[in-house]
Amino acid sequence: MNWEMLAAVGQLAAVVVGIPSLIYLALQIRAQTRERHQSAVNALTAQWGDLTKSLHDNPEFSAIYLRGLRSFSDLEPTSKLKFSAFFFTFFQNFQAMYLSRQDGVLRPSLWAQIDRTMTDLLGYPGMRQWWETRRHWYTEEFACVVDEIIAKGGEPKAYATYDLENTQSS
Repeated sequence: MNWEMLAAVGQLAAVVVGIPSLIYLALQIRAQTRERHQSAVNALTAQWGDLTKSLHDNPEFSAIYLRGLRSFSDLEPTSKLKFSAFFFTFFQNFQAMYLSRQDGVLRPSLWAQIDRTMTDLLGYPGMRQWWETRRHWYTEEFACVVDEIIAKGGEPKAYATYDLENTQSS
């Protein structure tokens, strides 16, 4: 055997050993990407749960929330502040979920669920009034998504059976 033949055998051996290593590396990267995506979705879900917890833990805020859905402009200043602070964070979560969807982290079926939730909420006049005052706080890309939902003119369904007209003032 000459040196050229040994070099060729060595290169072949390197390829045979290298290909499984590359396949293993690709599988590991894929698994890590899946884990990162799931971790991101879990974080967004936890934030969502923490935020909505204030609705059932605070009866005073629950009343403000329901009155604000009817009319943001009719709320007194302190209630407007509470309503606005809540929905600022709520829509920040929506925006994060939208951006996660754009990045391929959030599945289309999960985004569809978020879209339906936003559509239900944005059907209320108070939500549309609030959005007019706070639209500029969000990315233009996300603001256009919300504007499109409002333009569809969806019916206010989220709390249709709650008799909002009898929501007590605090």
